[in-house]
Amino acid sequence: MPFRLFYRGPLKANGSKDDKHNLRTALHPQLAKLWTEEPLAHNQGFLTEQSDPKKIDLLYSAGSHTFICLVSERIKTYAELDILFLRPQPPGAIVSSGGDIDNRLKTLFDGLRRPLDSSELPTGSATHTIPSPCHCLLSDDALISRLSVTTDNLLDAKNKDEVILIITTTVKKVGVTYRNISYIE
Repeated sequence: MPFRLFYRGPLKANGSKDDKHNLRTALHPQLAKLWTEEPLAHNQGFLTEQSDPKKIDLLYSAGSHTFICLVSERIKTYAELDILFLRPQPPGAIVSSGGDIDNRLKTLFDGLRRPLDSSELPTGSATHTIPSPCHCLLSDDALISRLSVTTDNLLDAKNKDEVILIITTTVKKVGVTYRNISYIE
């Protein structure tokens, strides 16, 4: 199941939990919309708490907040990511004043996944901006099985931290199980 996510904004090397939260909330509306389209639209039952252990529960909690993850170990899915990474440096400037690319990607990966516990939630008033539930791509960034990154120059950047990311995501099944047979086609 391939789809694209789009992000324009700051992406800092070694981003704070607030930086990661801003990524999550920027991507949340796109992921929420994805759940309304096939093949996910017929799986809305995943978006409510399940008391039956045979049913799939894709809801995760961190503090008093709930997160829904499209890619989850619970249904044995993983993600392949192809990222077009536009930033205000010329092609090839992988280590520069904007931060090295691997630390910026680590911030991105943490923003694509749910917070693992309440210590990863944003601080102060930003806590009130967490959608309920918040749609995330990944339950864990360890579920990224393949990564391709193409960098290029963002010619109209407003500052050194601004980027445009086009994240082509392909969700795949580890194996077909009763839990994921109709989830991802």
